Amino acid sequence: MDIIYGIDLLGTLVFAISGVLAAIEKKFDLVGSFILGFVTAVGGGTLRDVLIGVTPVSWMQDLNYFFVILAALPICYLGRSKIARLRKSFFLFDTIGIALFTVLGLQKTLGIGLSPVIGILMGVVSAVFGGIIRDVLSNEVPLIFRREIYAAACFVGALLYYVSGLFSPWEEFNLIFSMTVVIIIRYLSVKKKWTLNVKPLS
Repeated sequence: MDIIYGIDLLGTLVFAISGVLAAIEKKFDLVGSFILGFVTAVGGGTLRDVLIGVTPVSWMQDLNYFFVILAALPICYLGRSKIARLRKSFFLFDTIGIALFTVLGLQKTLGIGLSPVIGILMGVVSAVFGGIIRDVLSNEVPLIFRREIYAAACFVGALLYYVSGLFSPWEEFNLIFSMTVVIIIRYLSVKKKWTLNVKPLS
């Protein structure tokens, strides 16, 4: 399996899981949980593909994406006994999801010949917009608008992936390194309450 395709499917799964977990927390029914998992998983990638002119978008051309999203339902519902850990699980899957989709969005954009600047922006779009749709539909303030460092972590990860690719021929290392940086930044920003807030001048 091509490594980028594998990353795309894995990112789709973990984002779908984060969407279904959010739905369970809000007491959505099974259909509502699937819909929230679906839009969380494909929302960012769909917007990215439309913006860069790659249509039909990827999930419409490959039923594996649908089946991966569908698999998130039993994964989450069969794990309901661990519902007390819901928030930690939600954070884990959301963080892995943004790390995976950041790299994928950049890789796909560069692959069609667009500039690195646009590629980095599309990496961020891929990572955060599925979560924005999830939060809006579940009546939450989207993470990107809260004090937590979220999109900035994706930006740093995308930038590092591009720069490391200029110097390192090992694609797998570049992928793992960049995704790890995104995860570490997100974890530390929440644990240590880092923010990018700037106080207005009085």
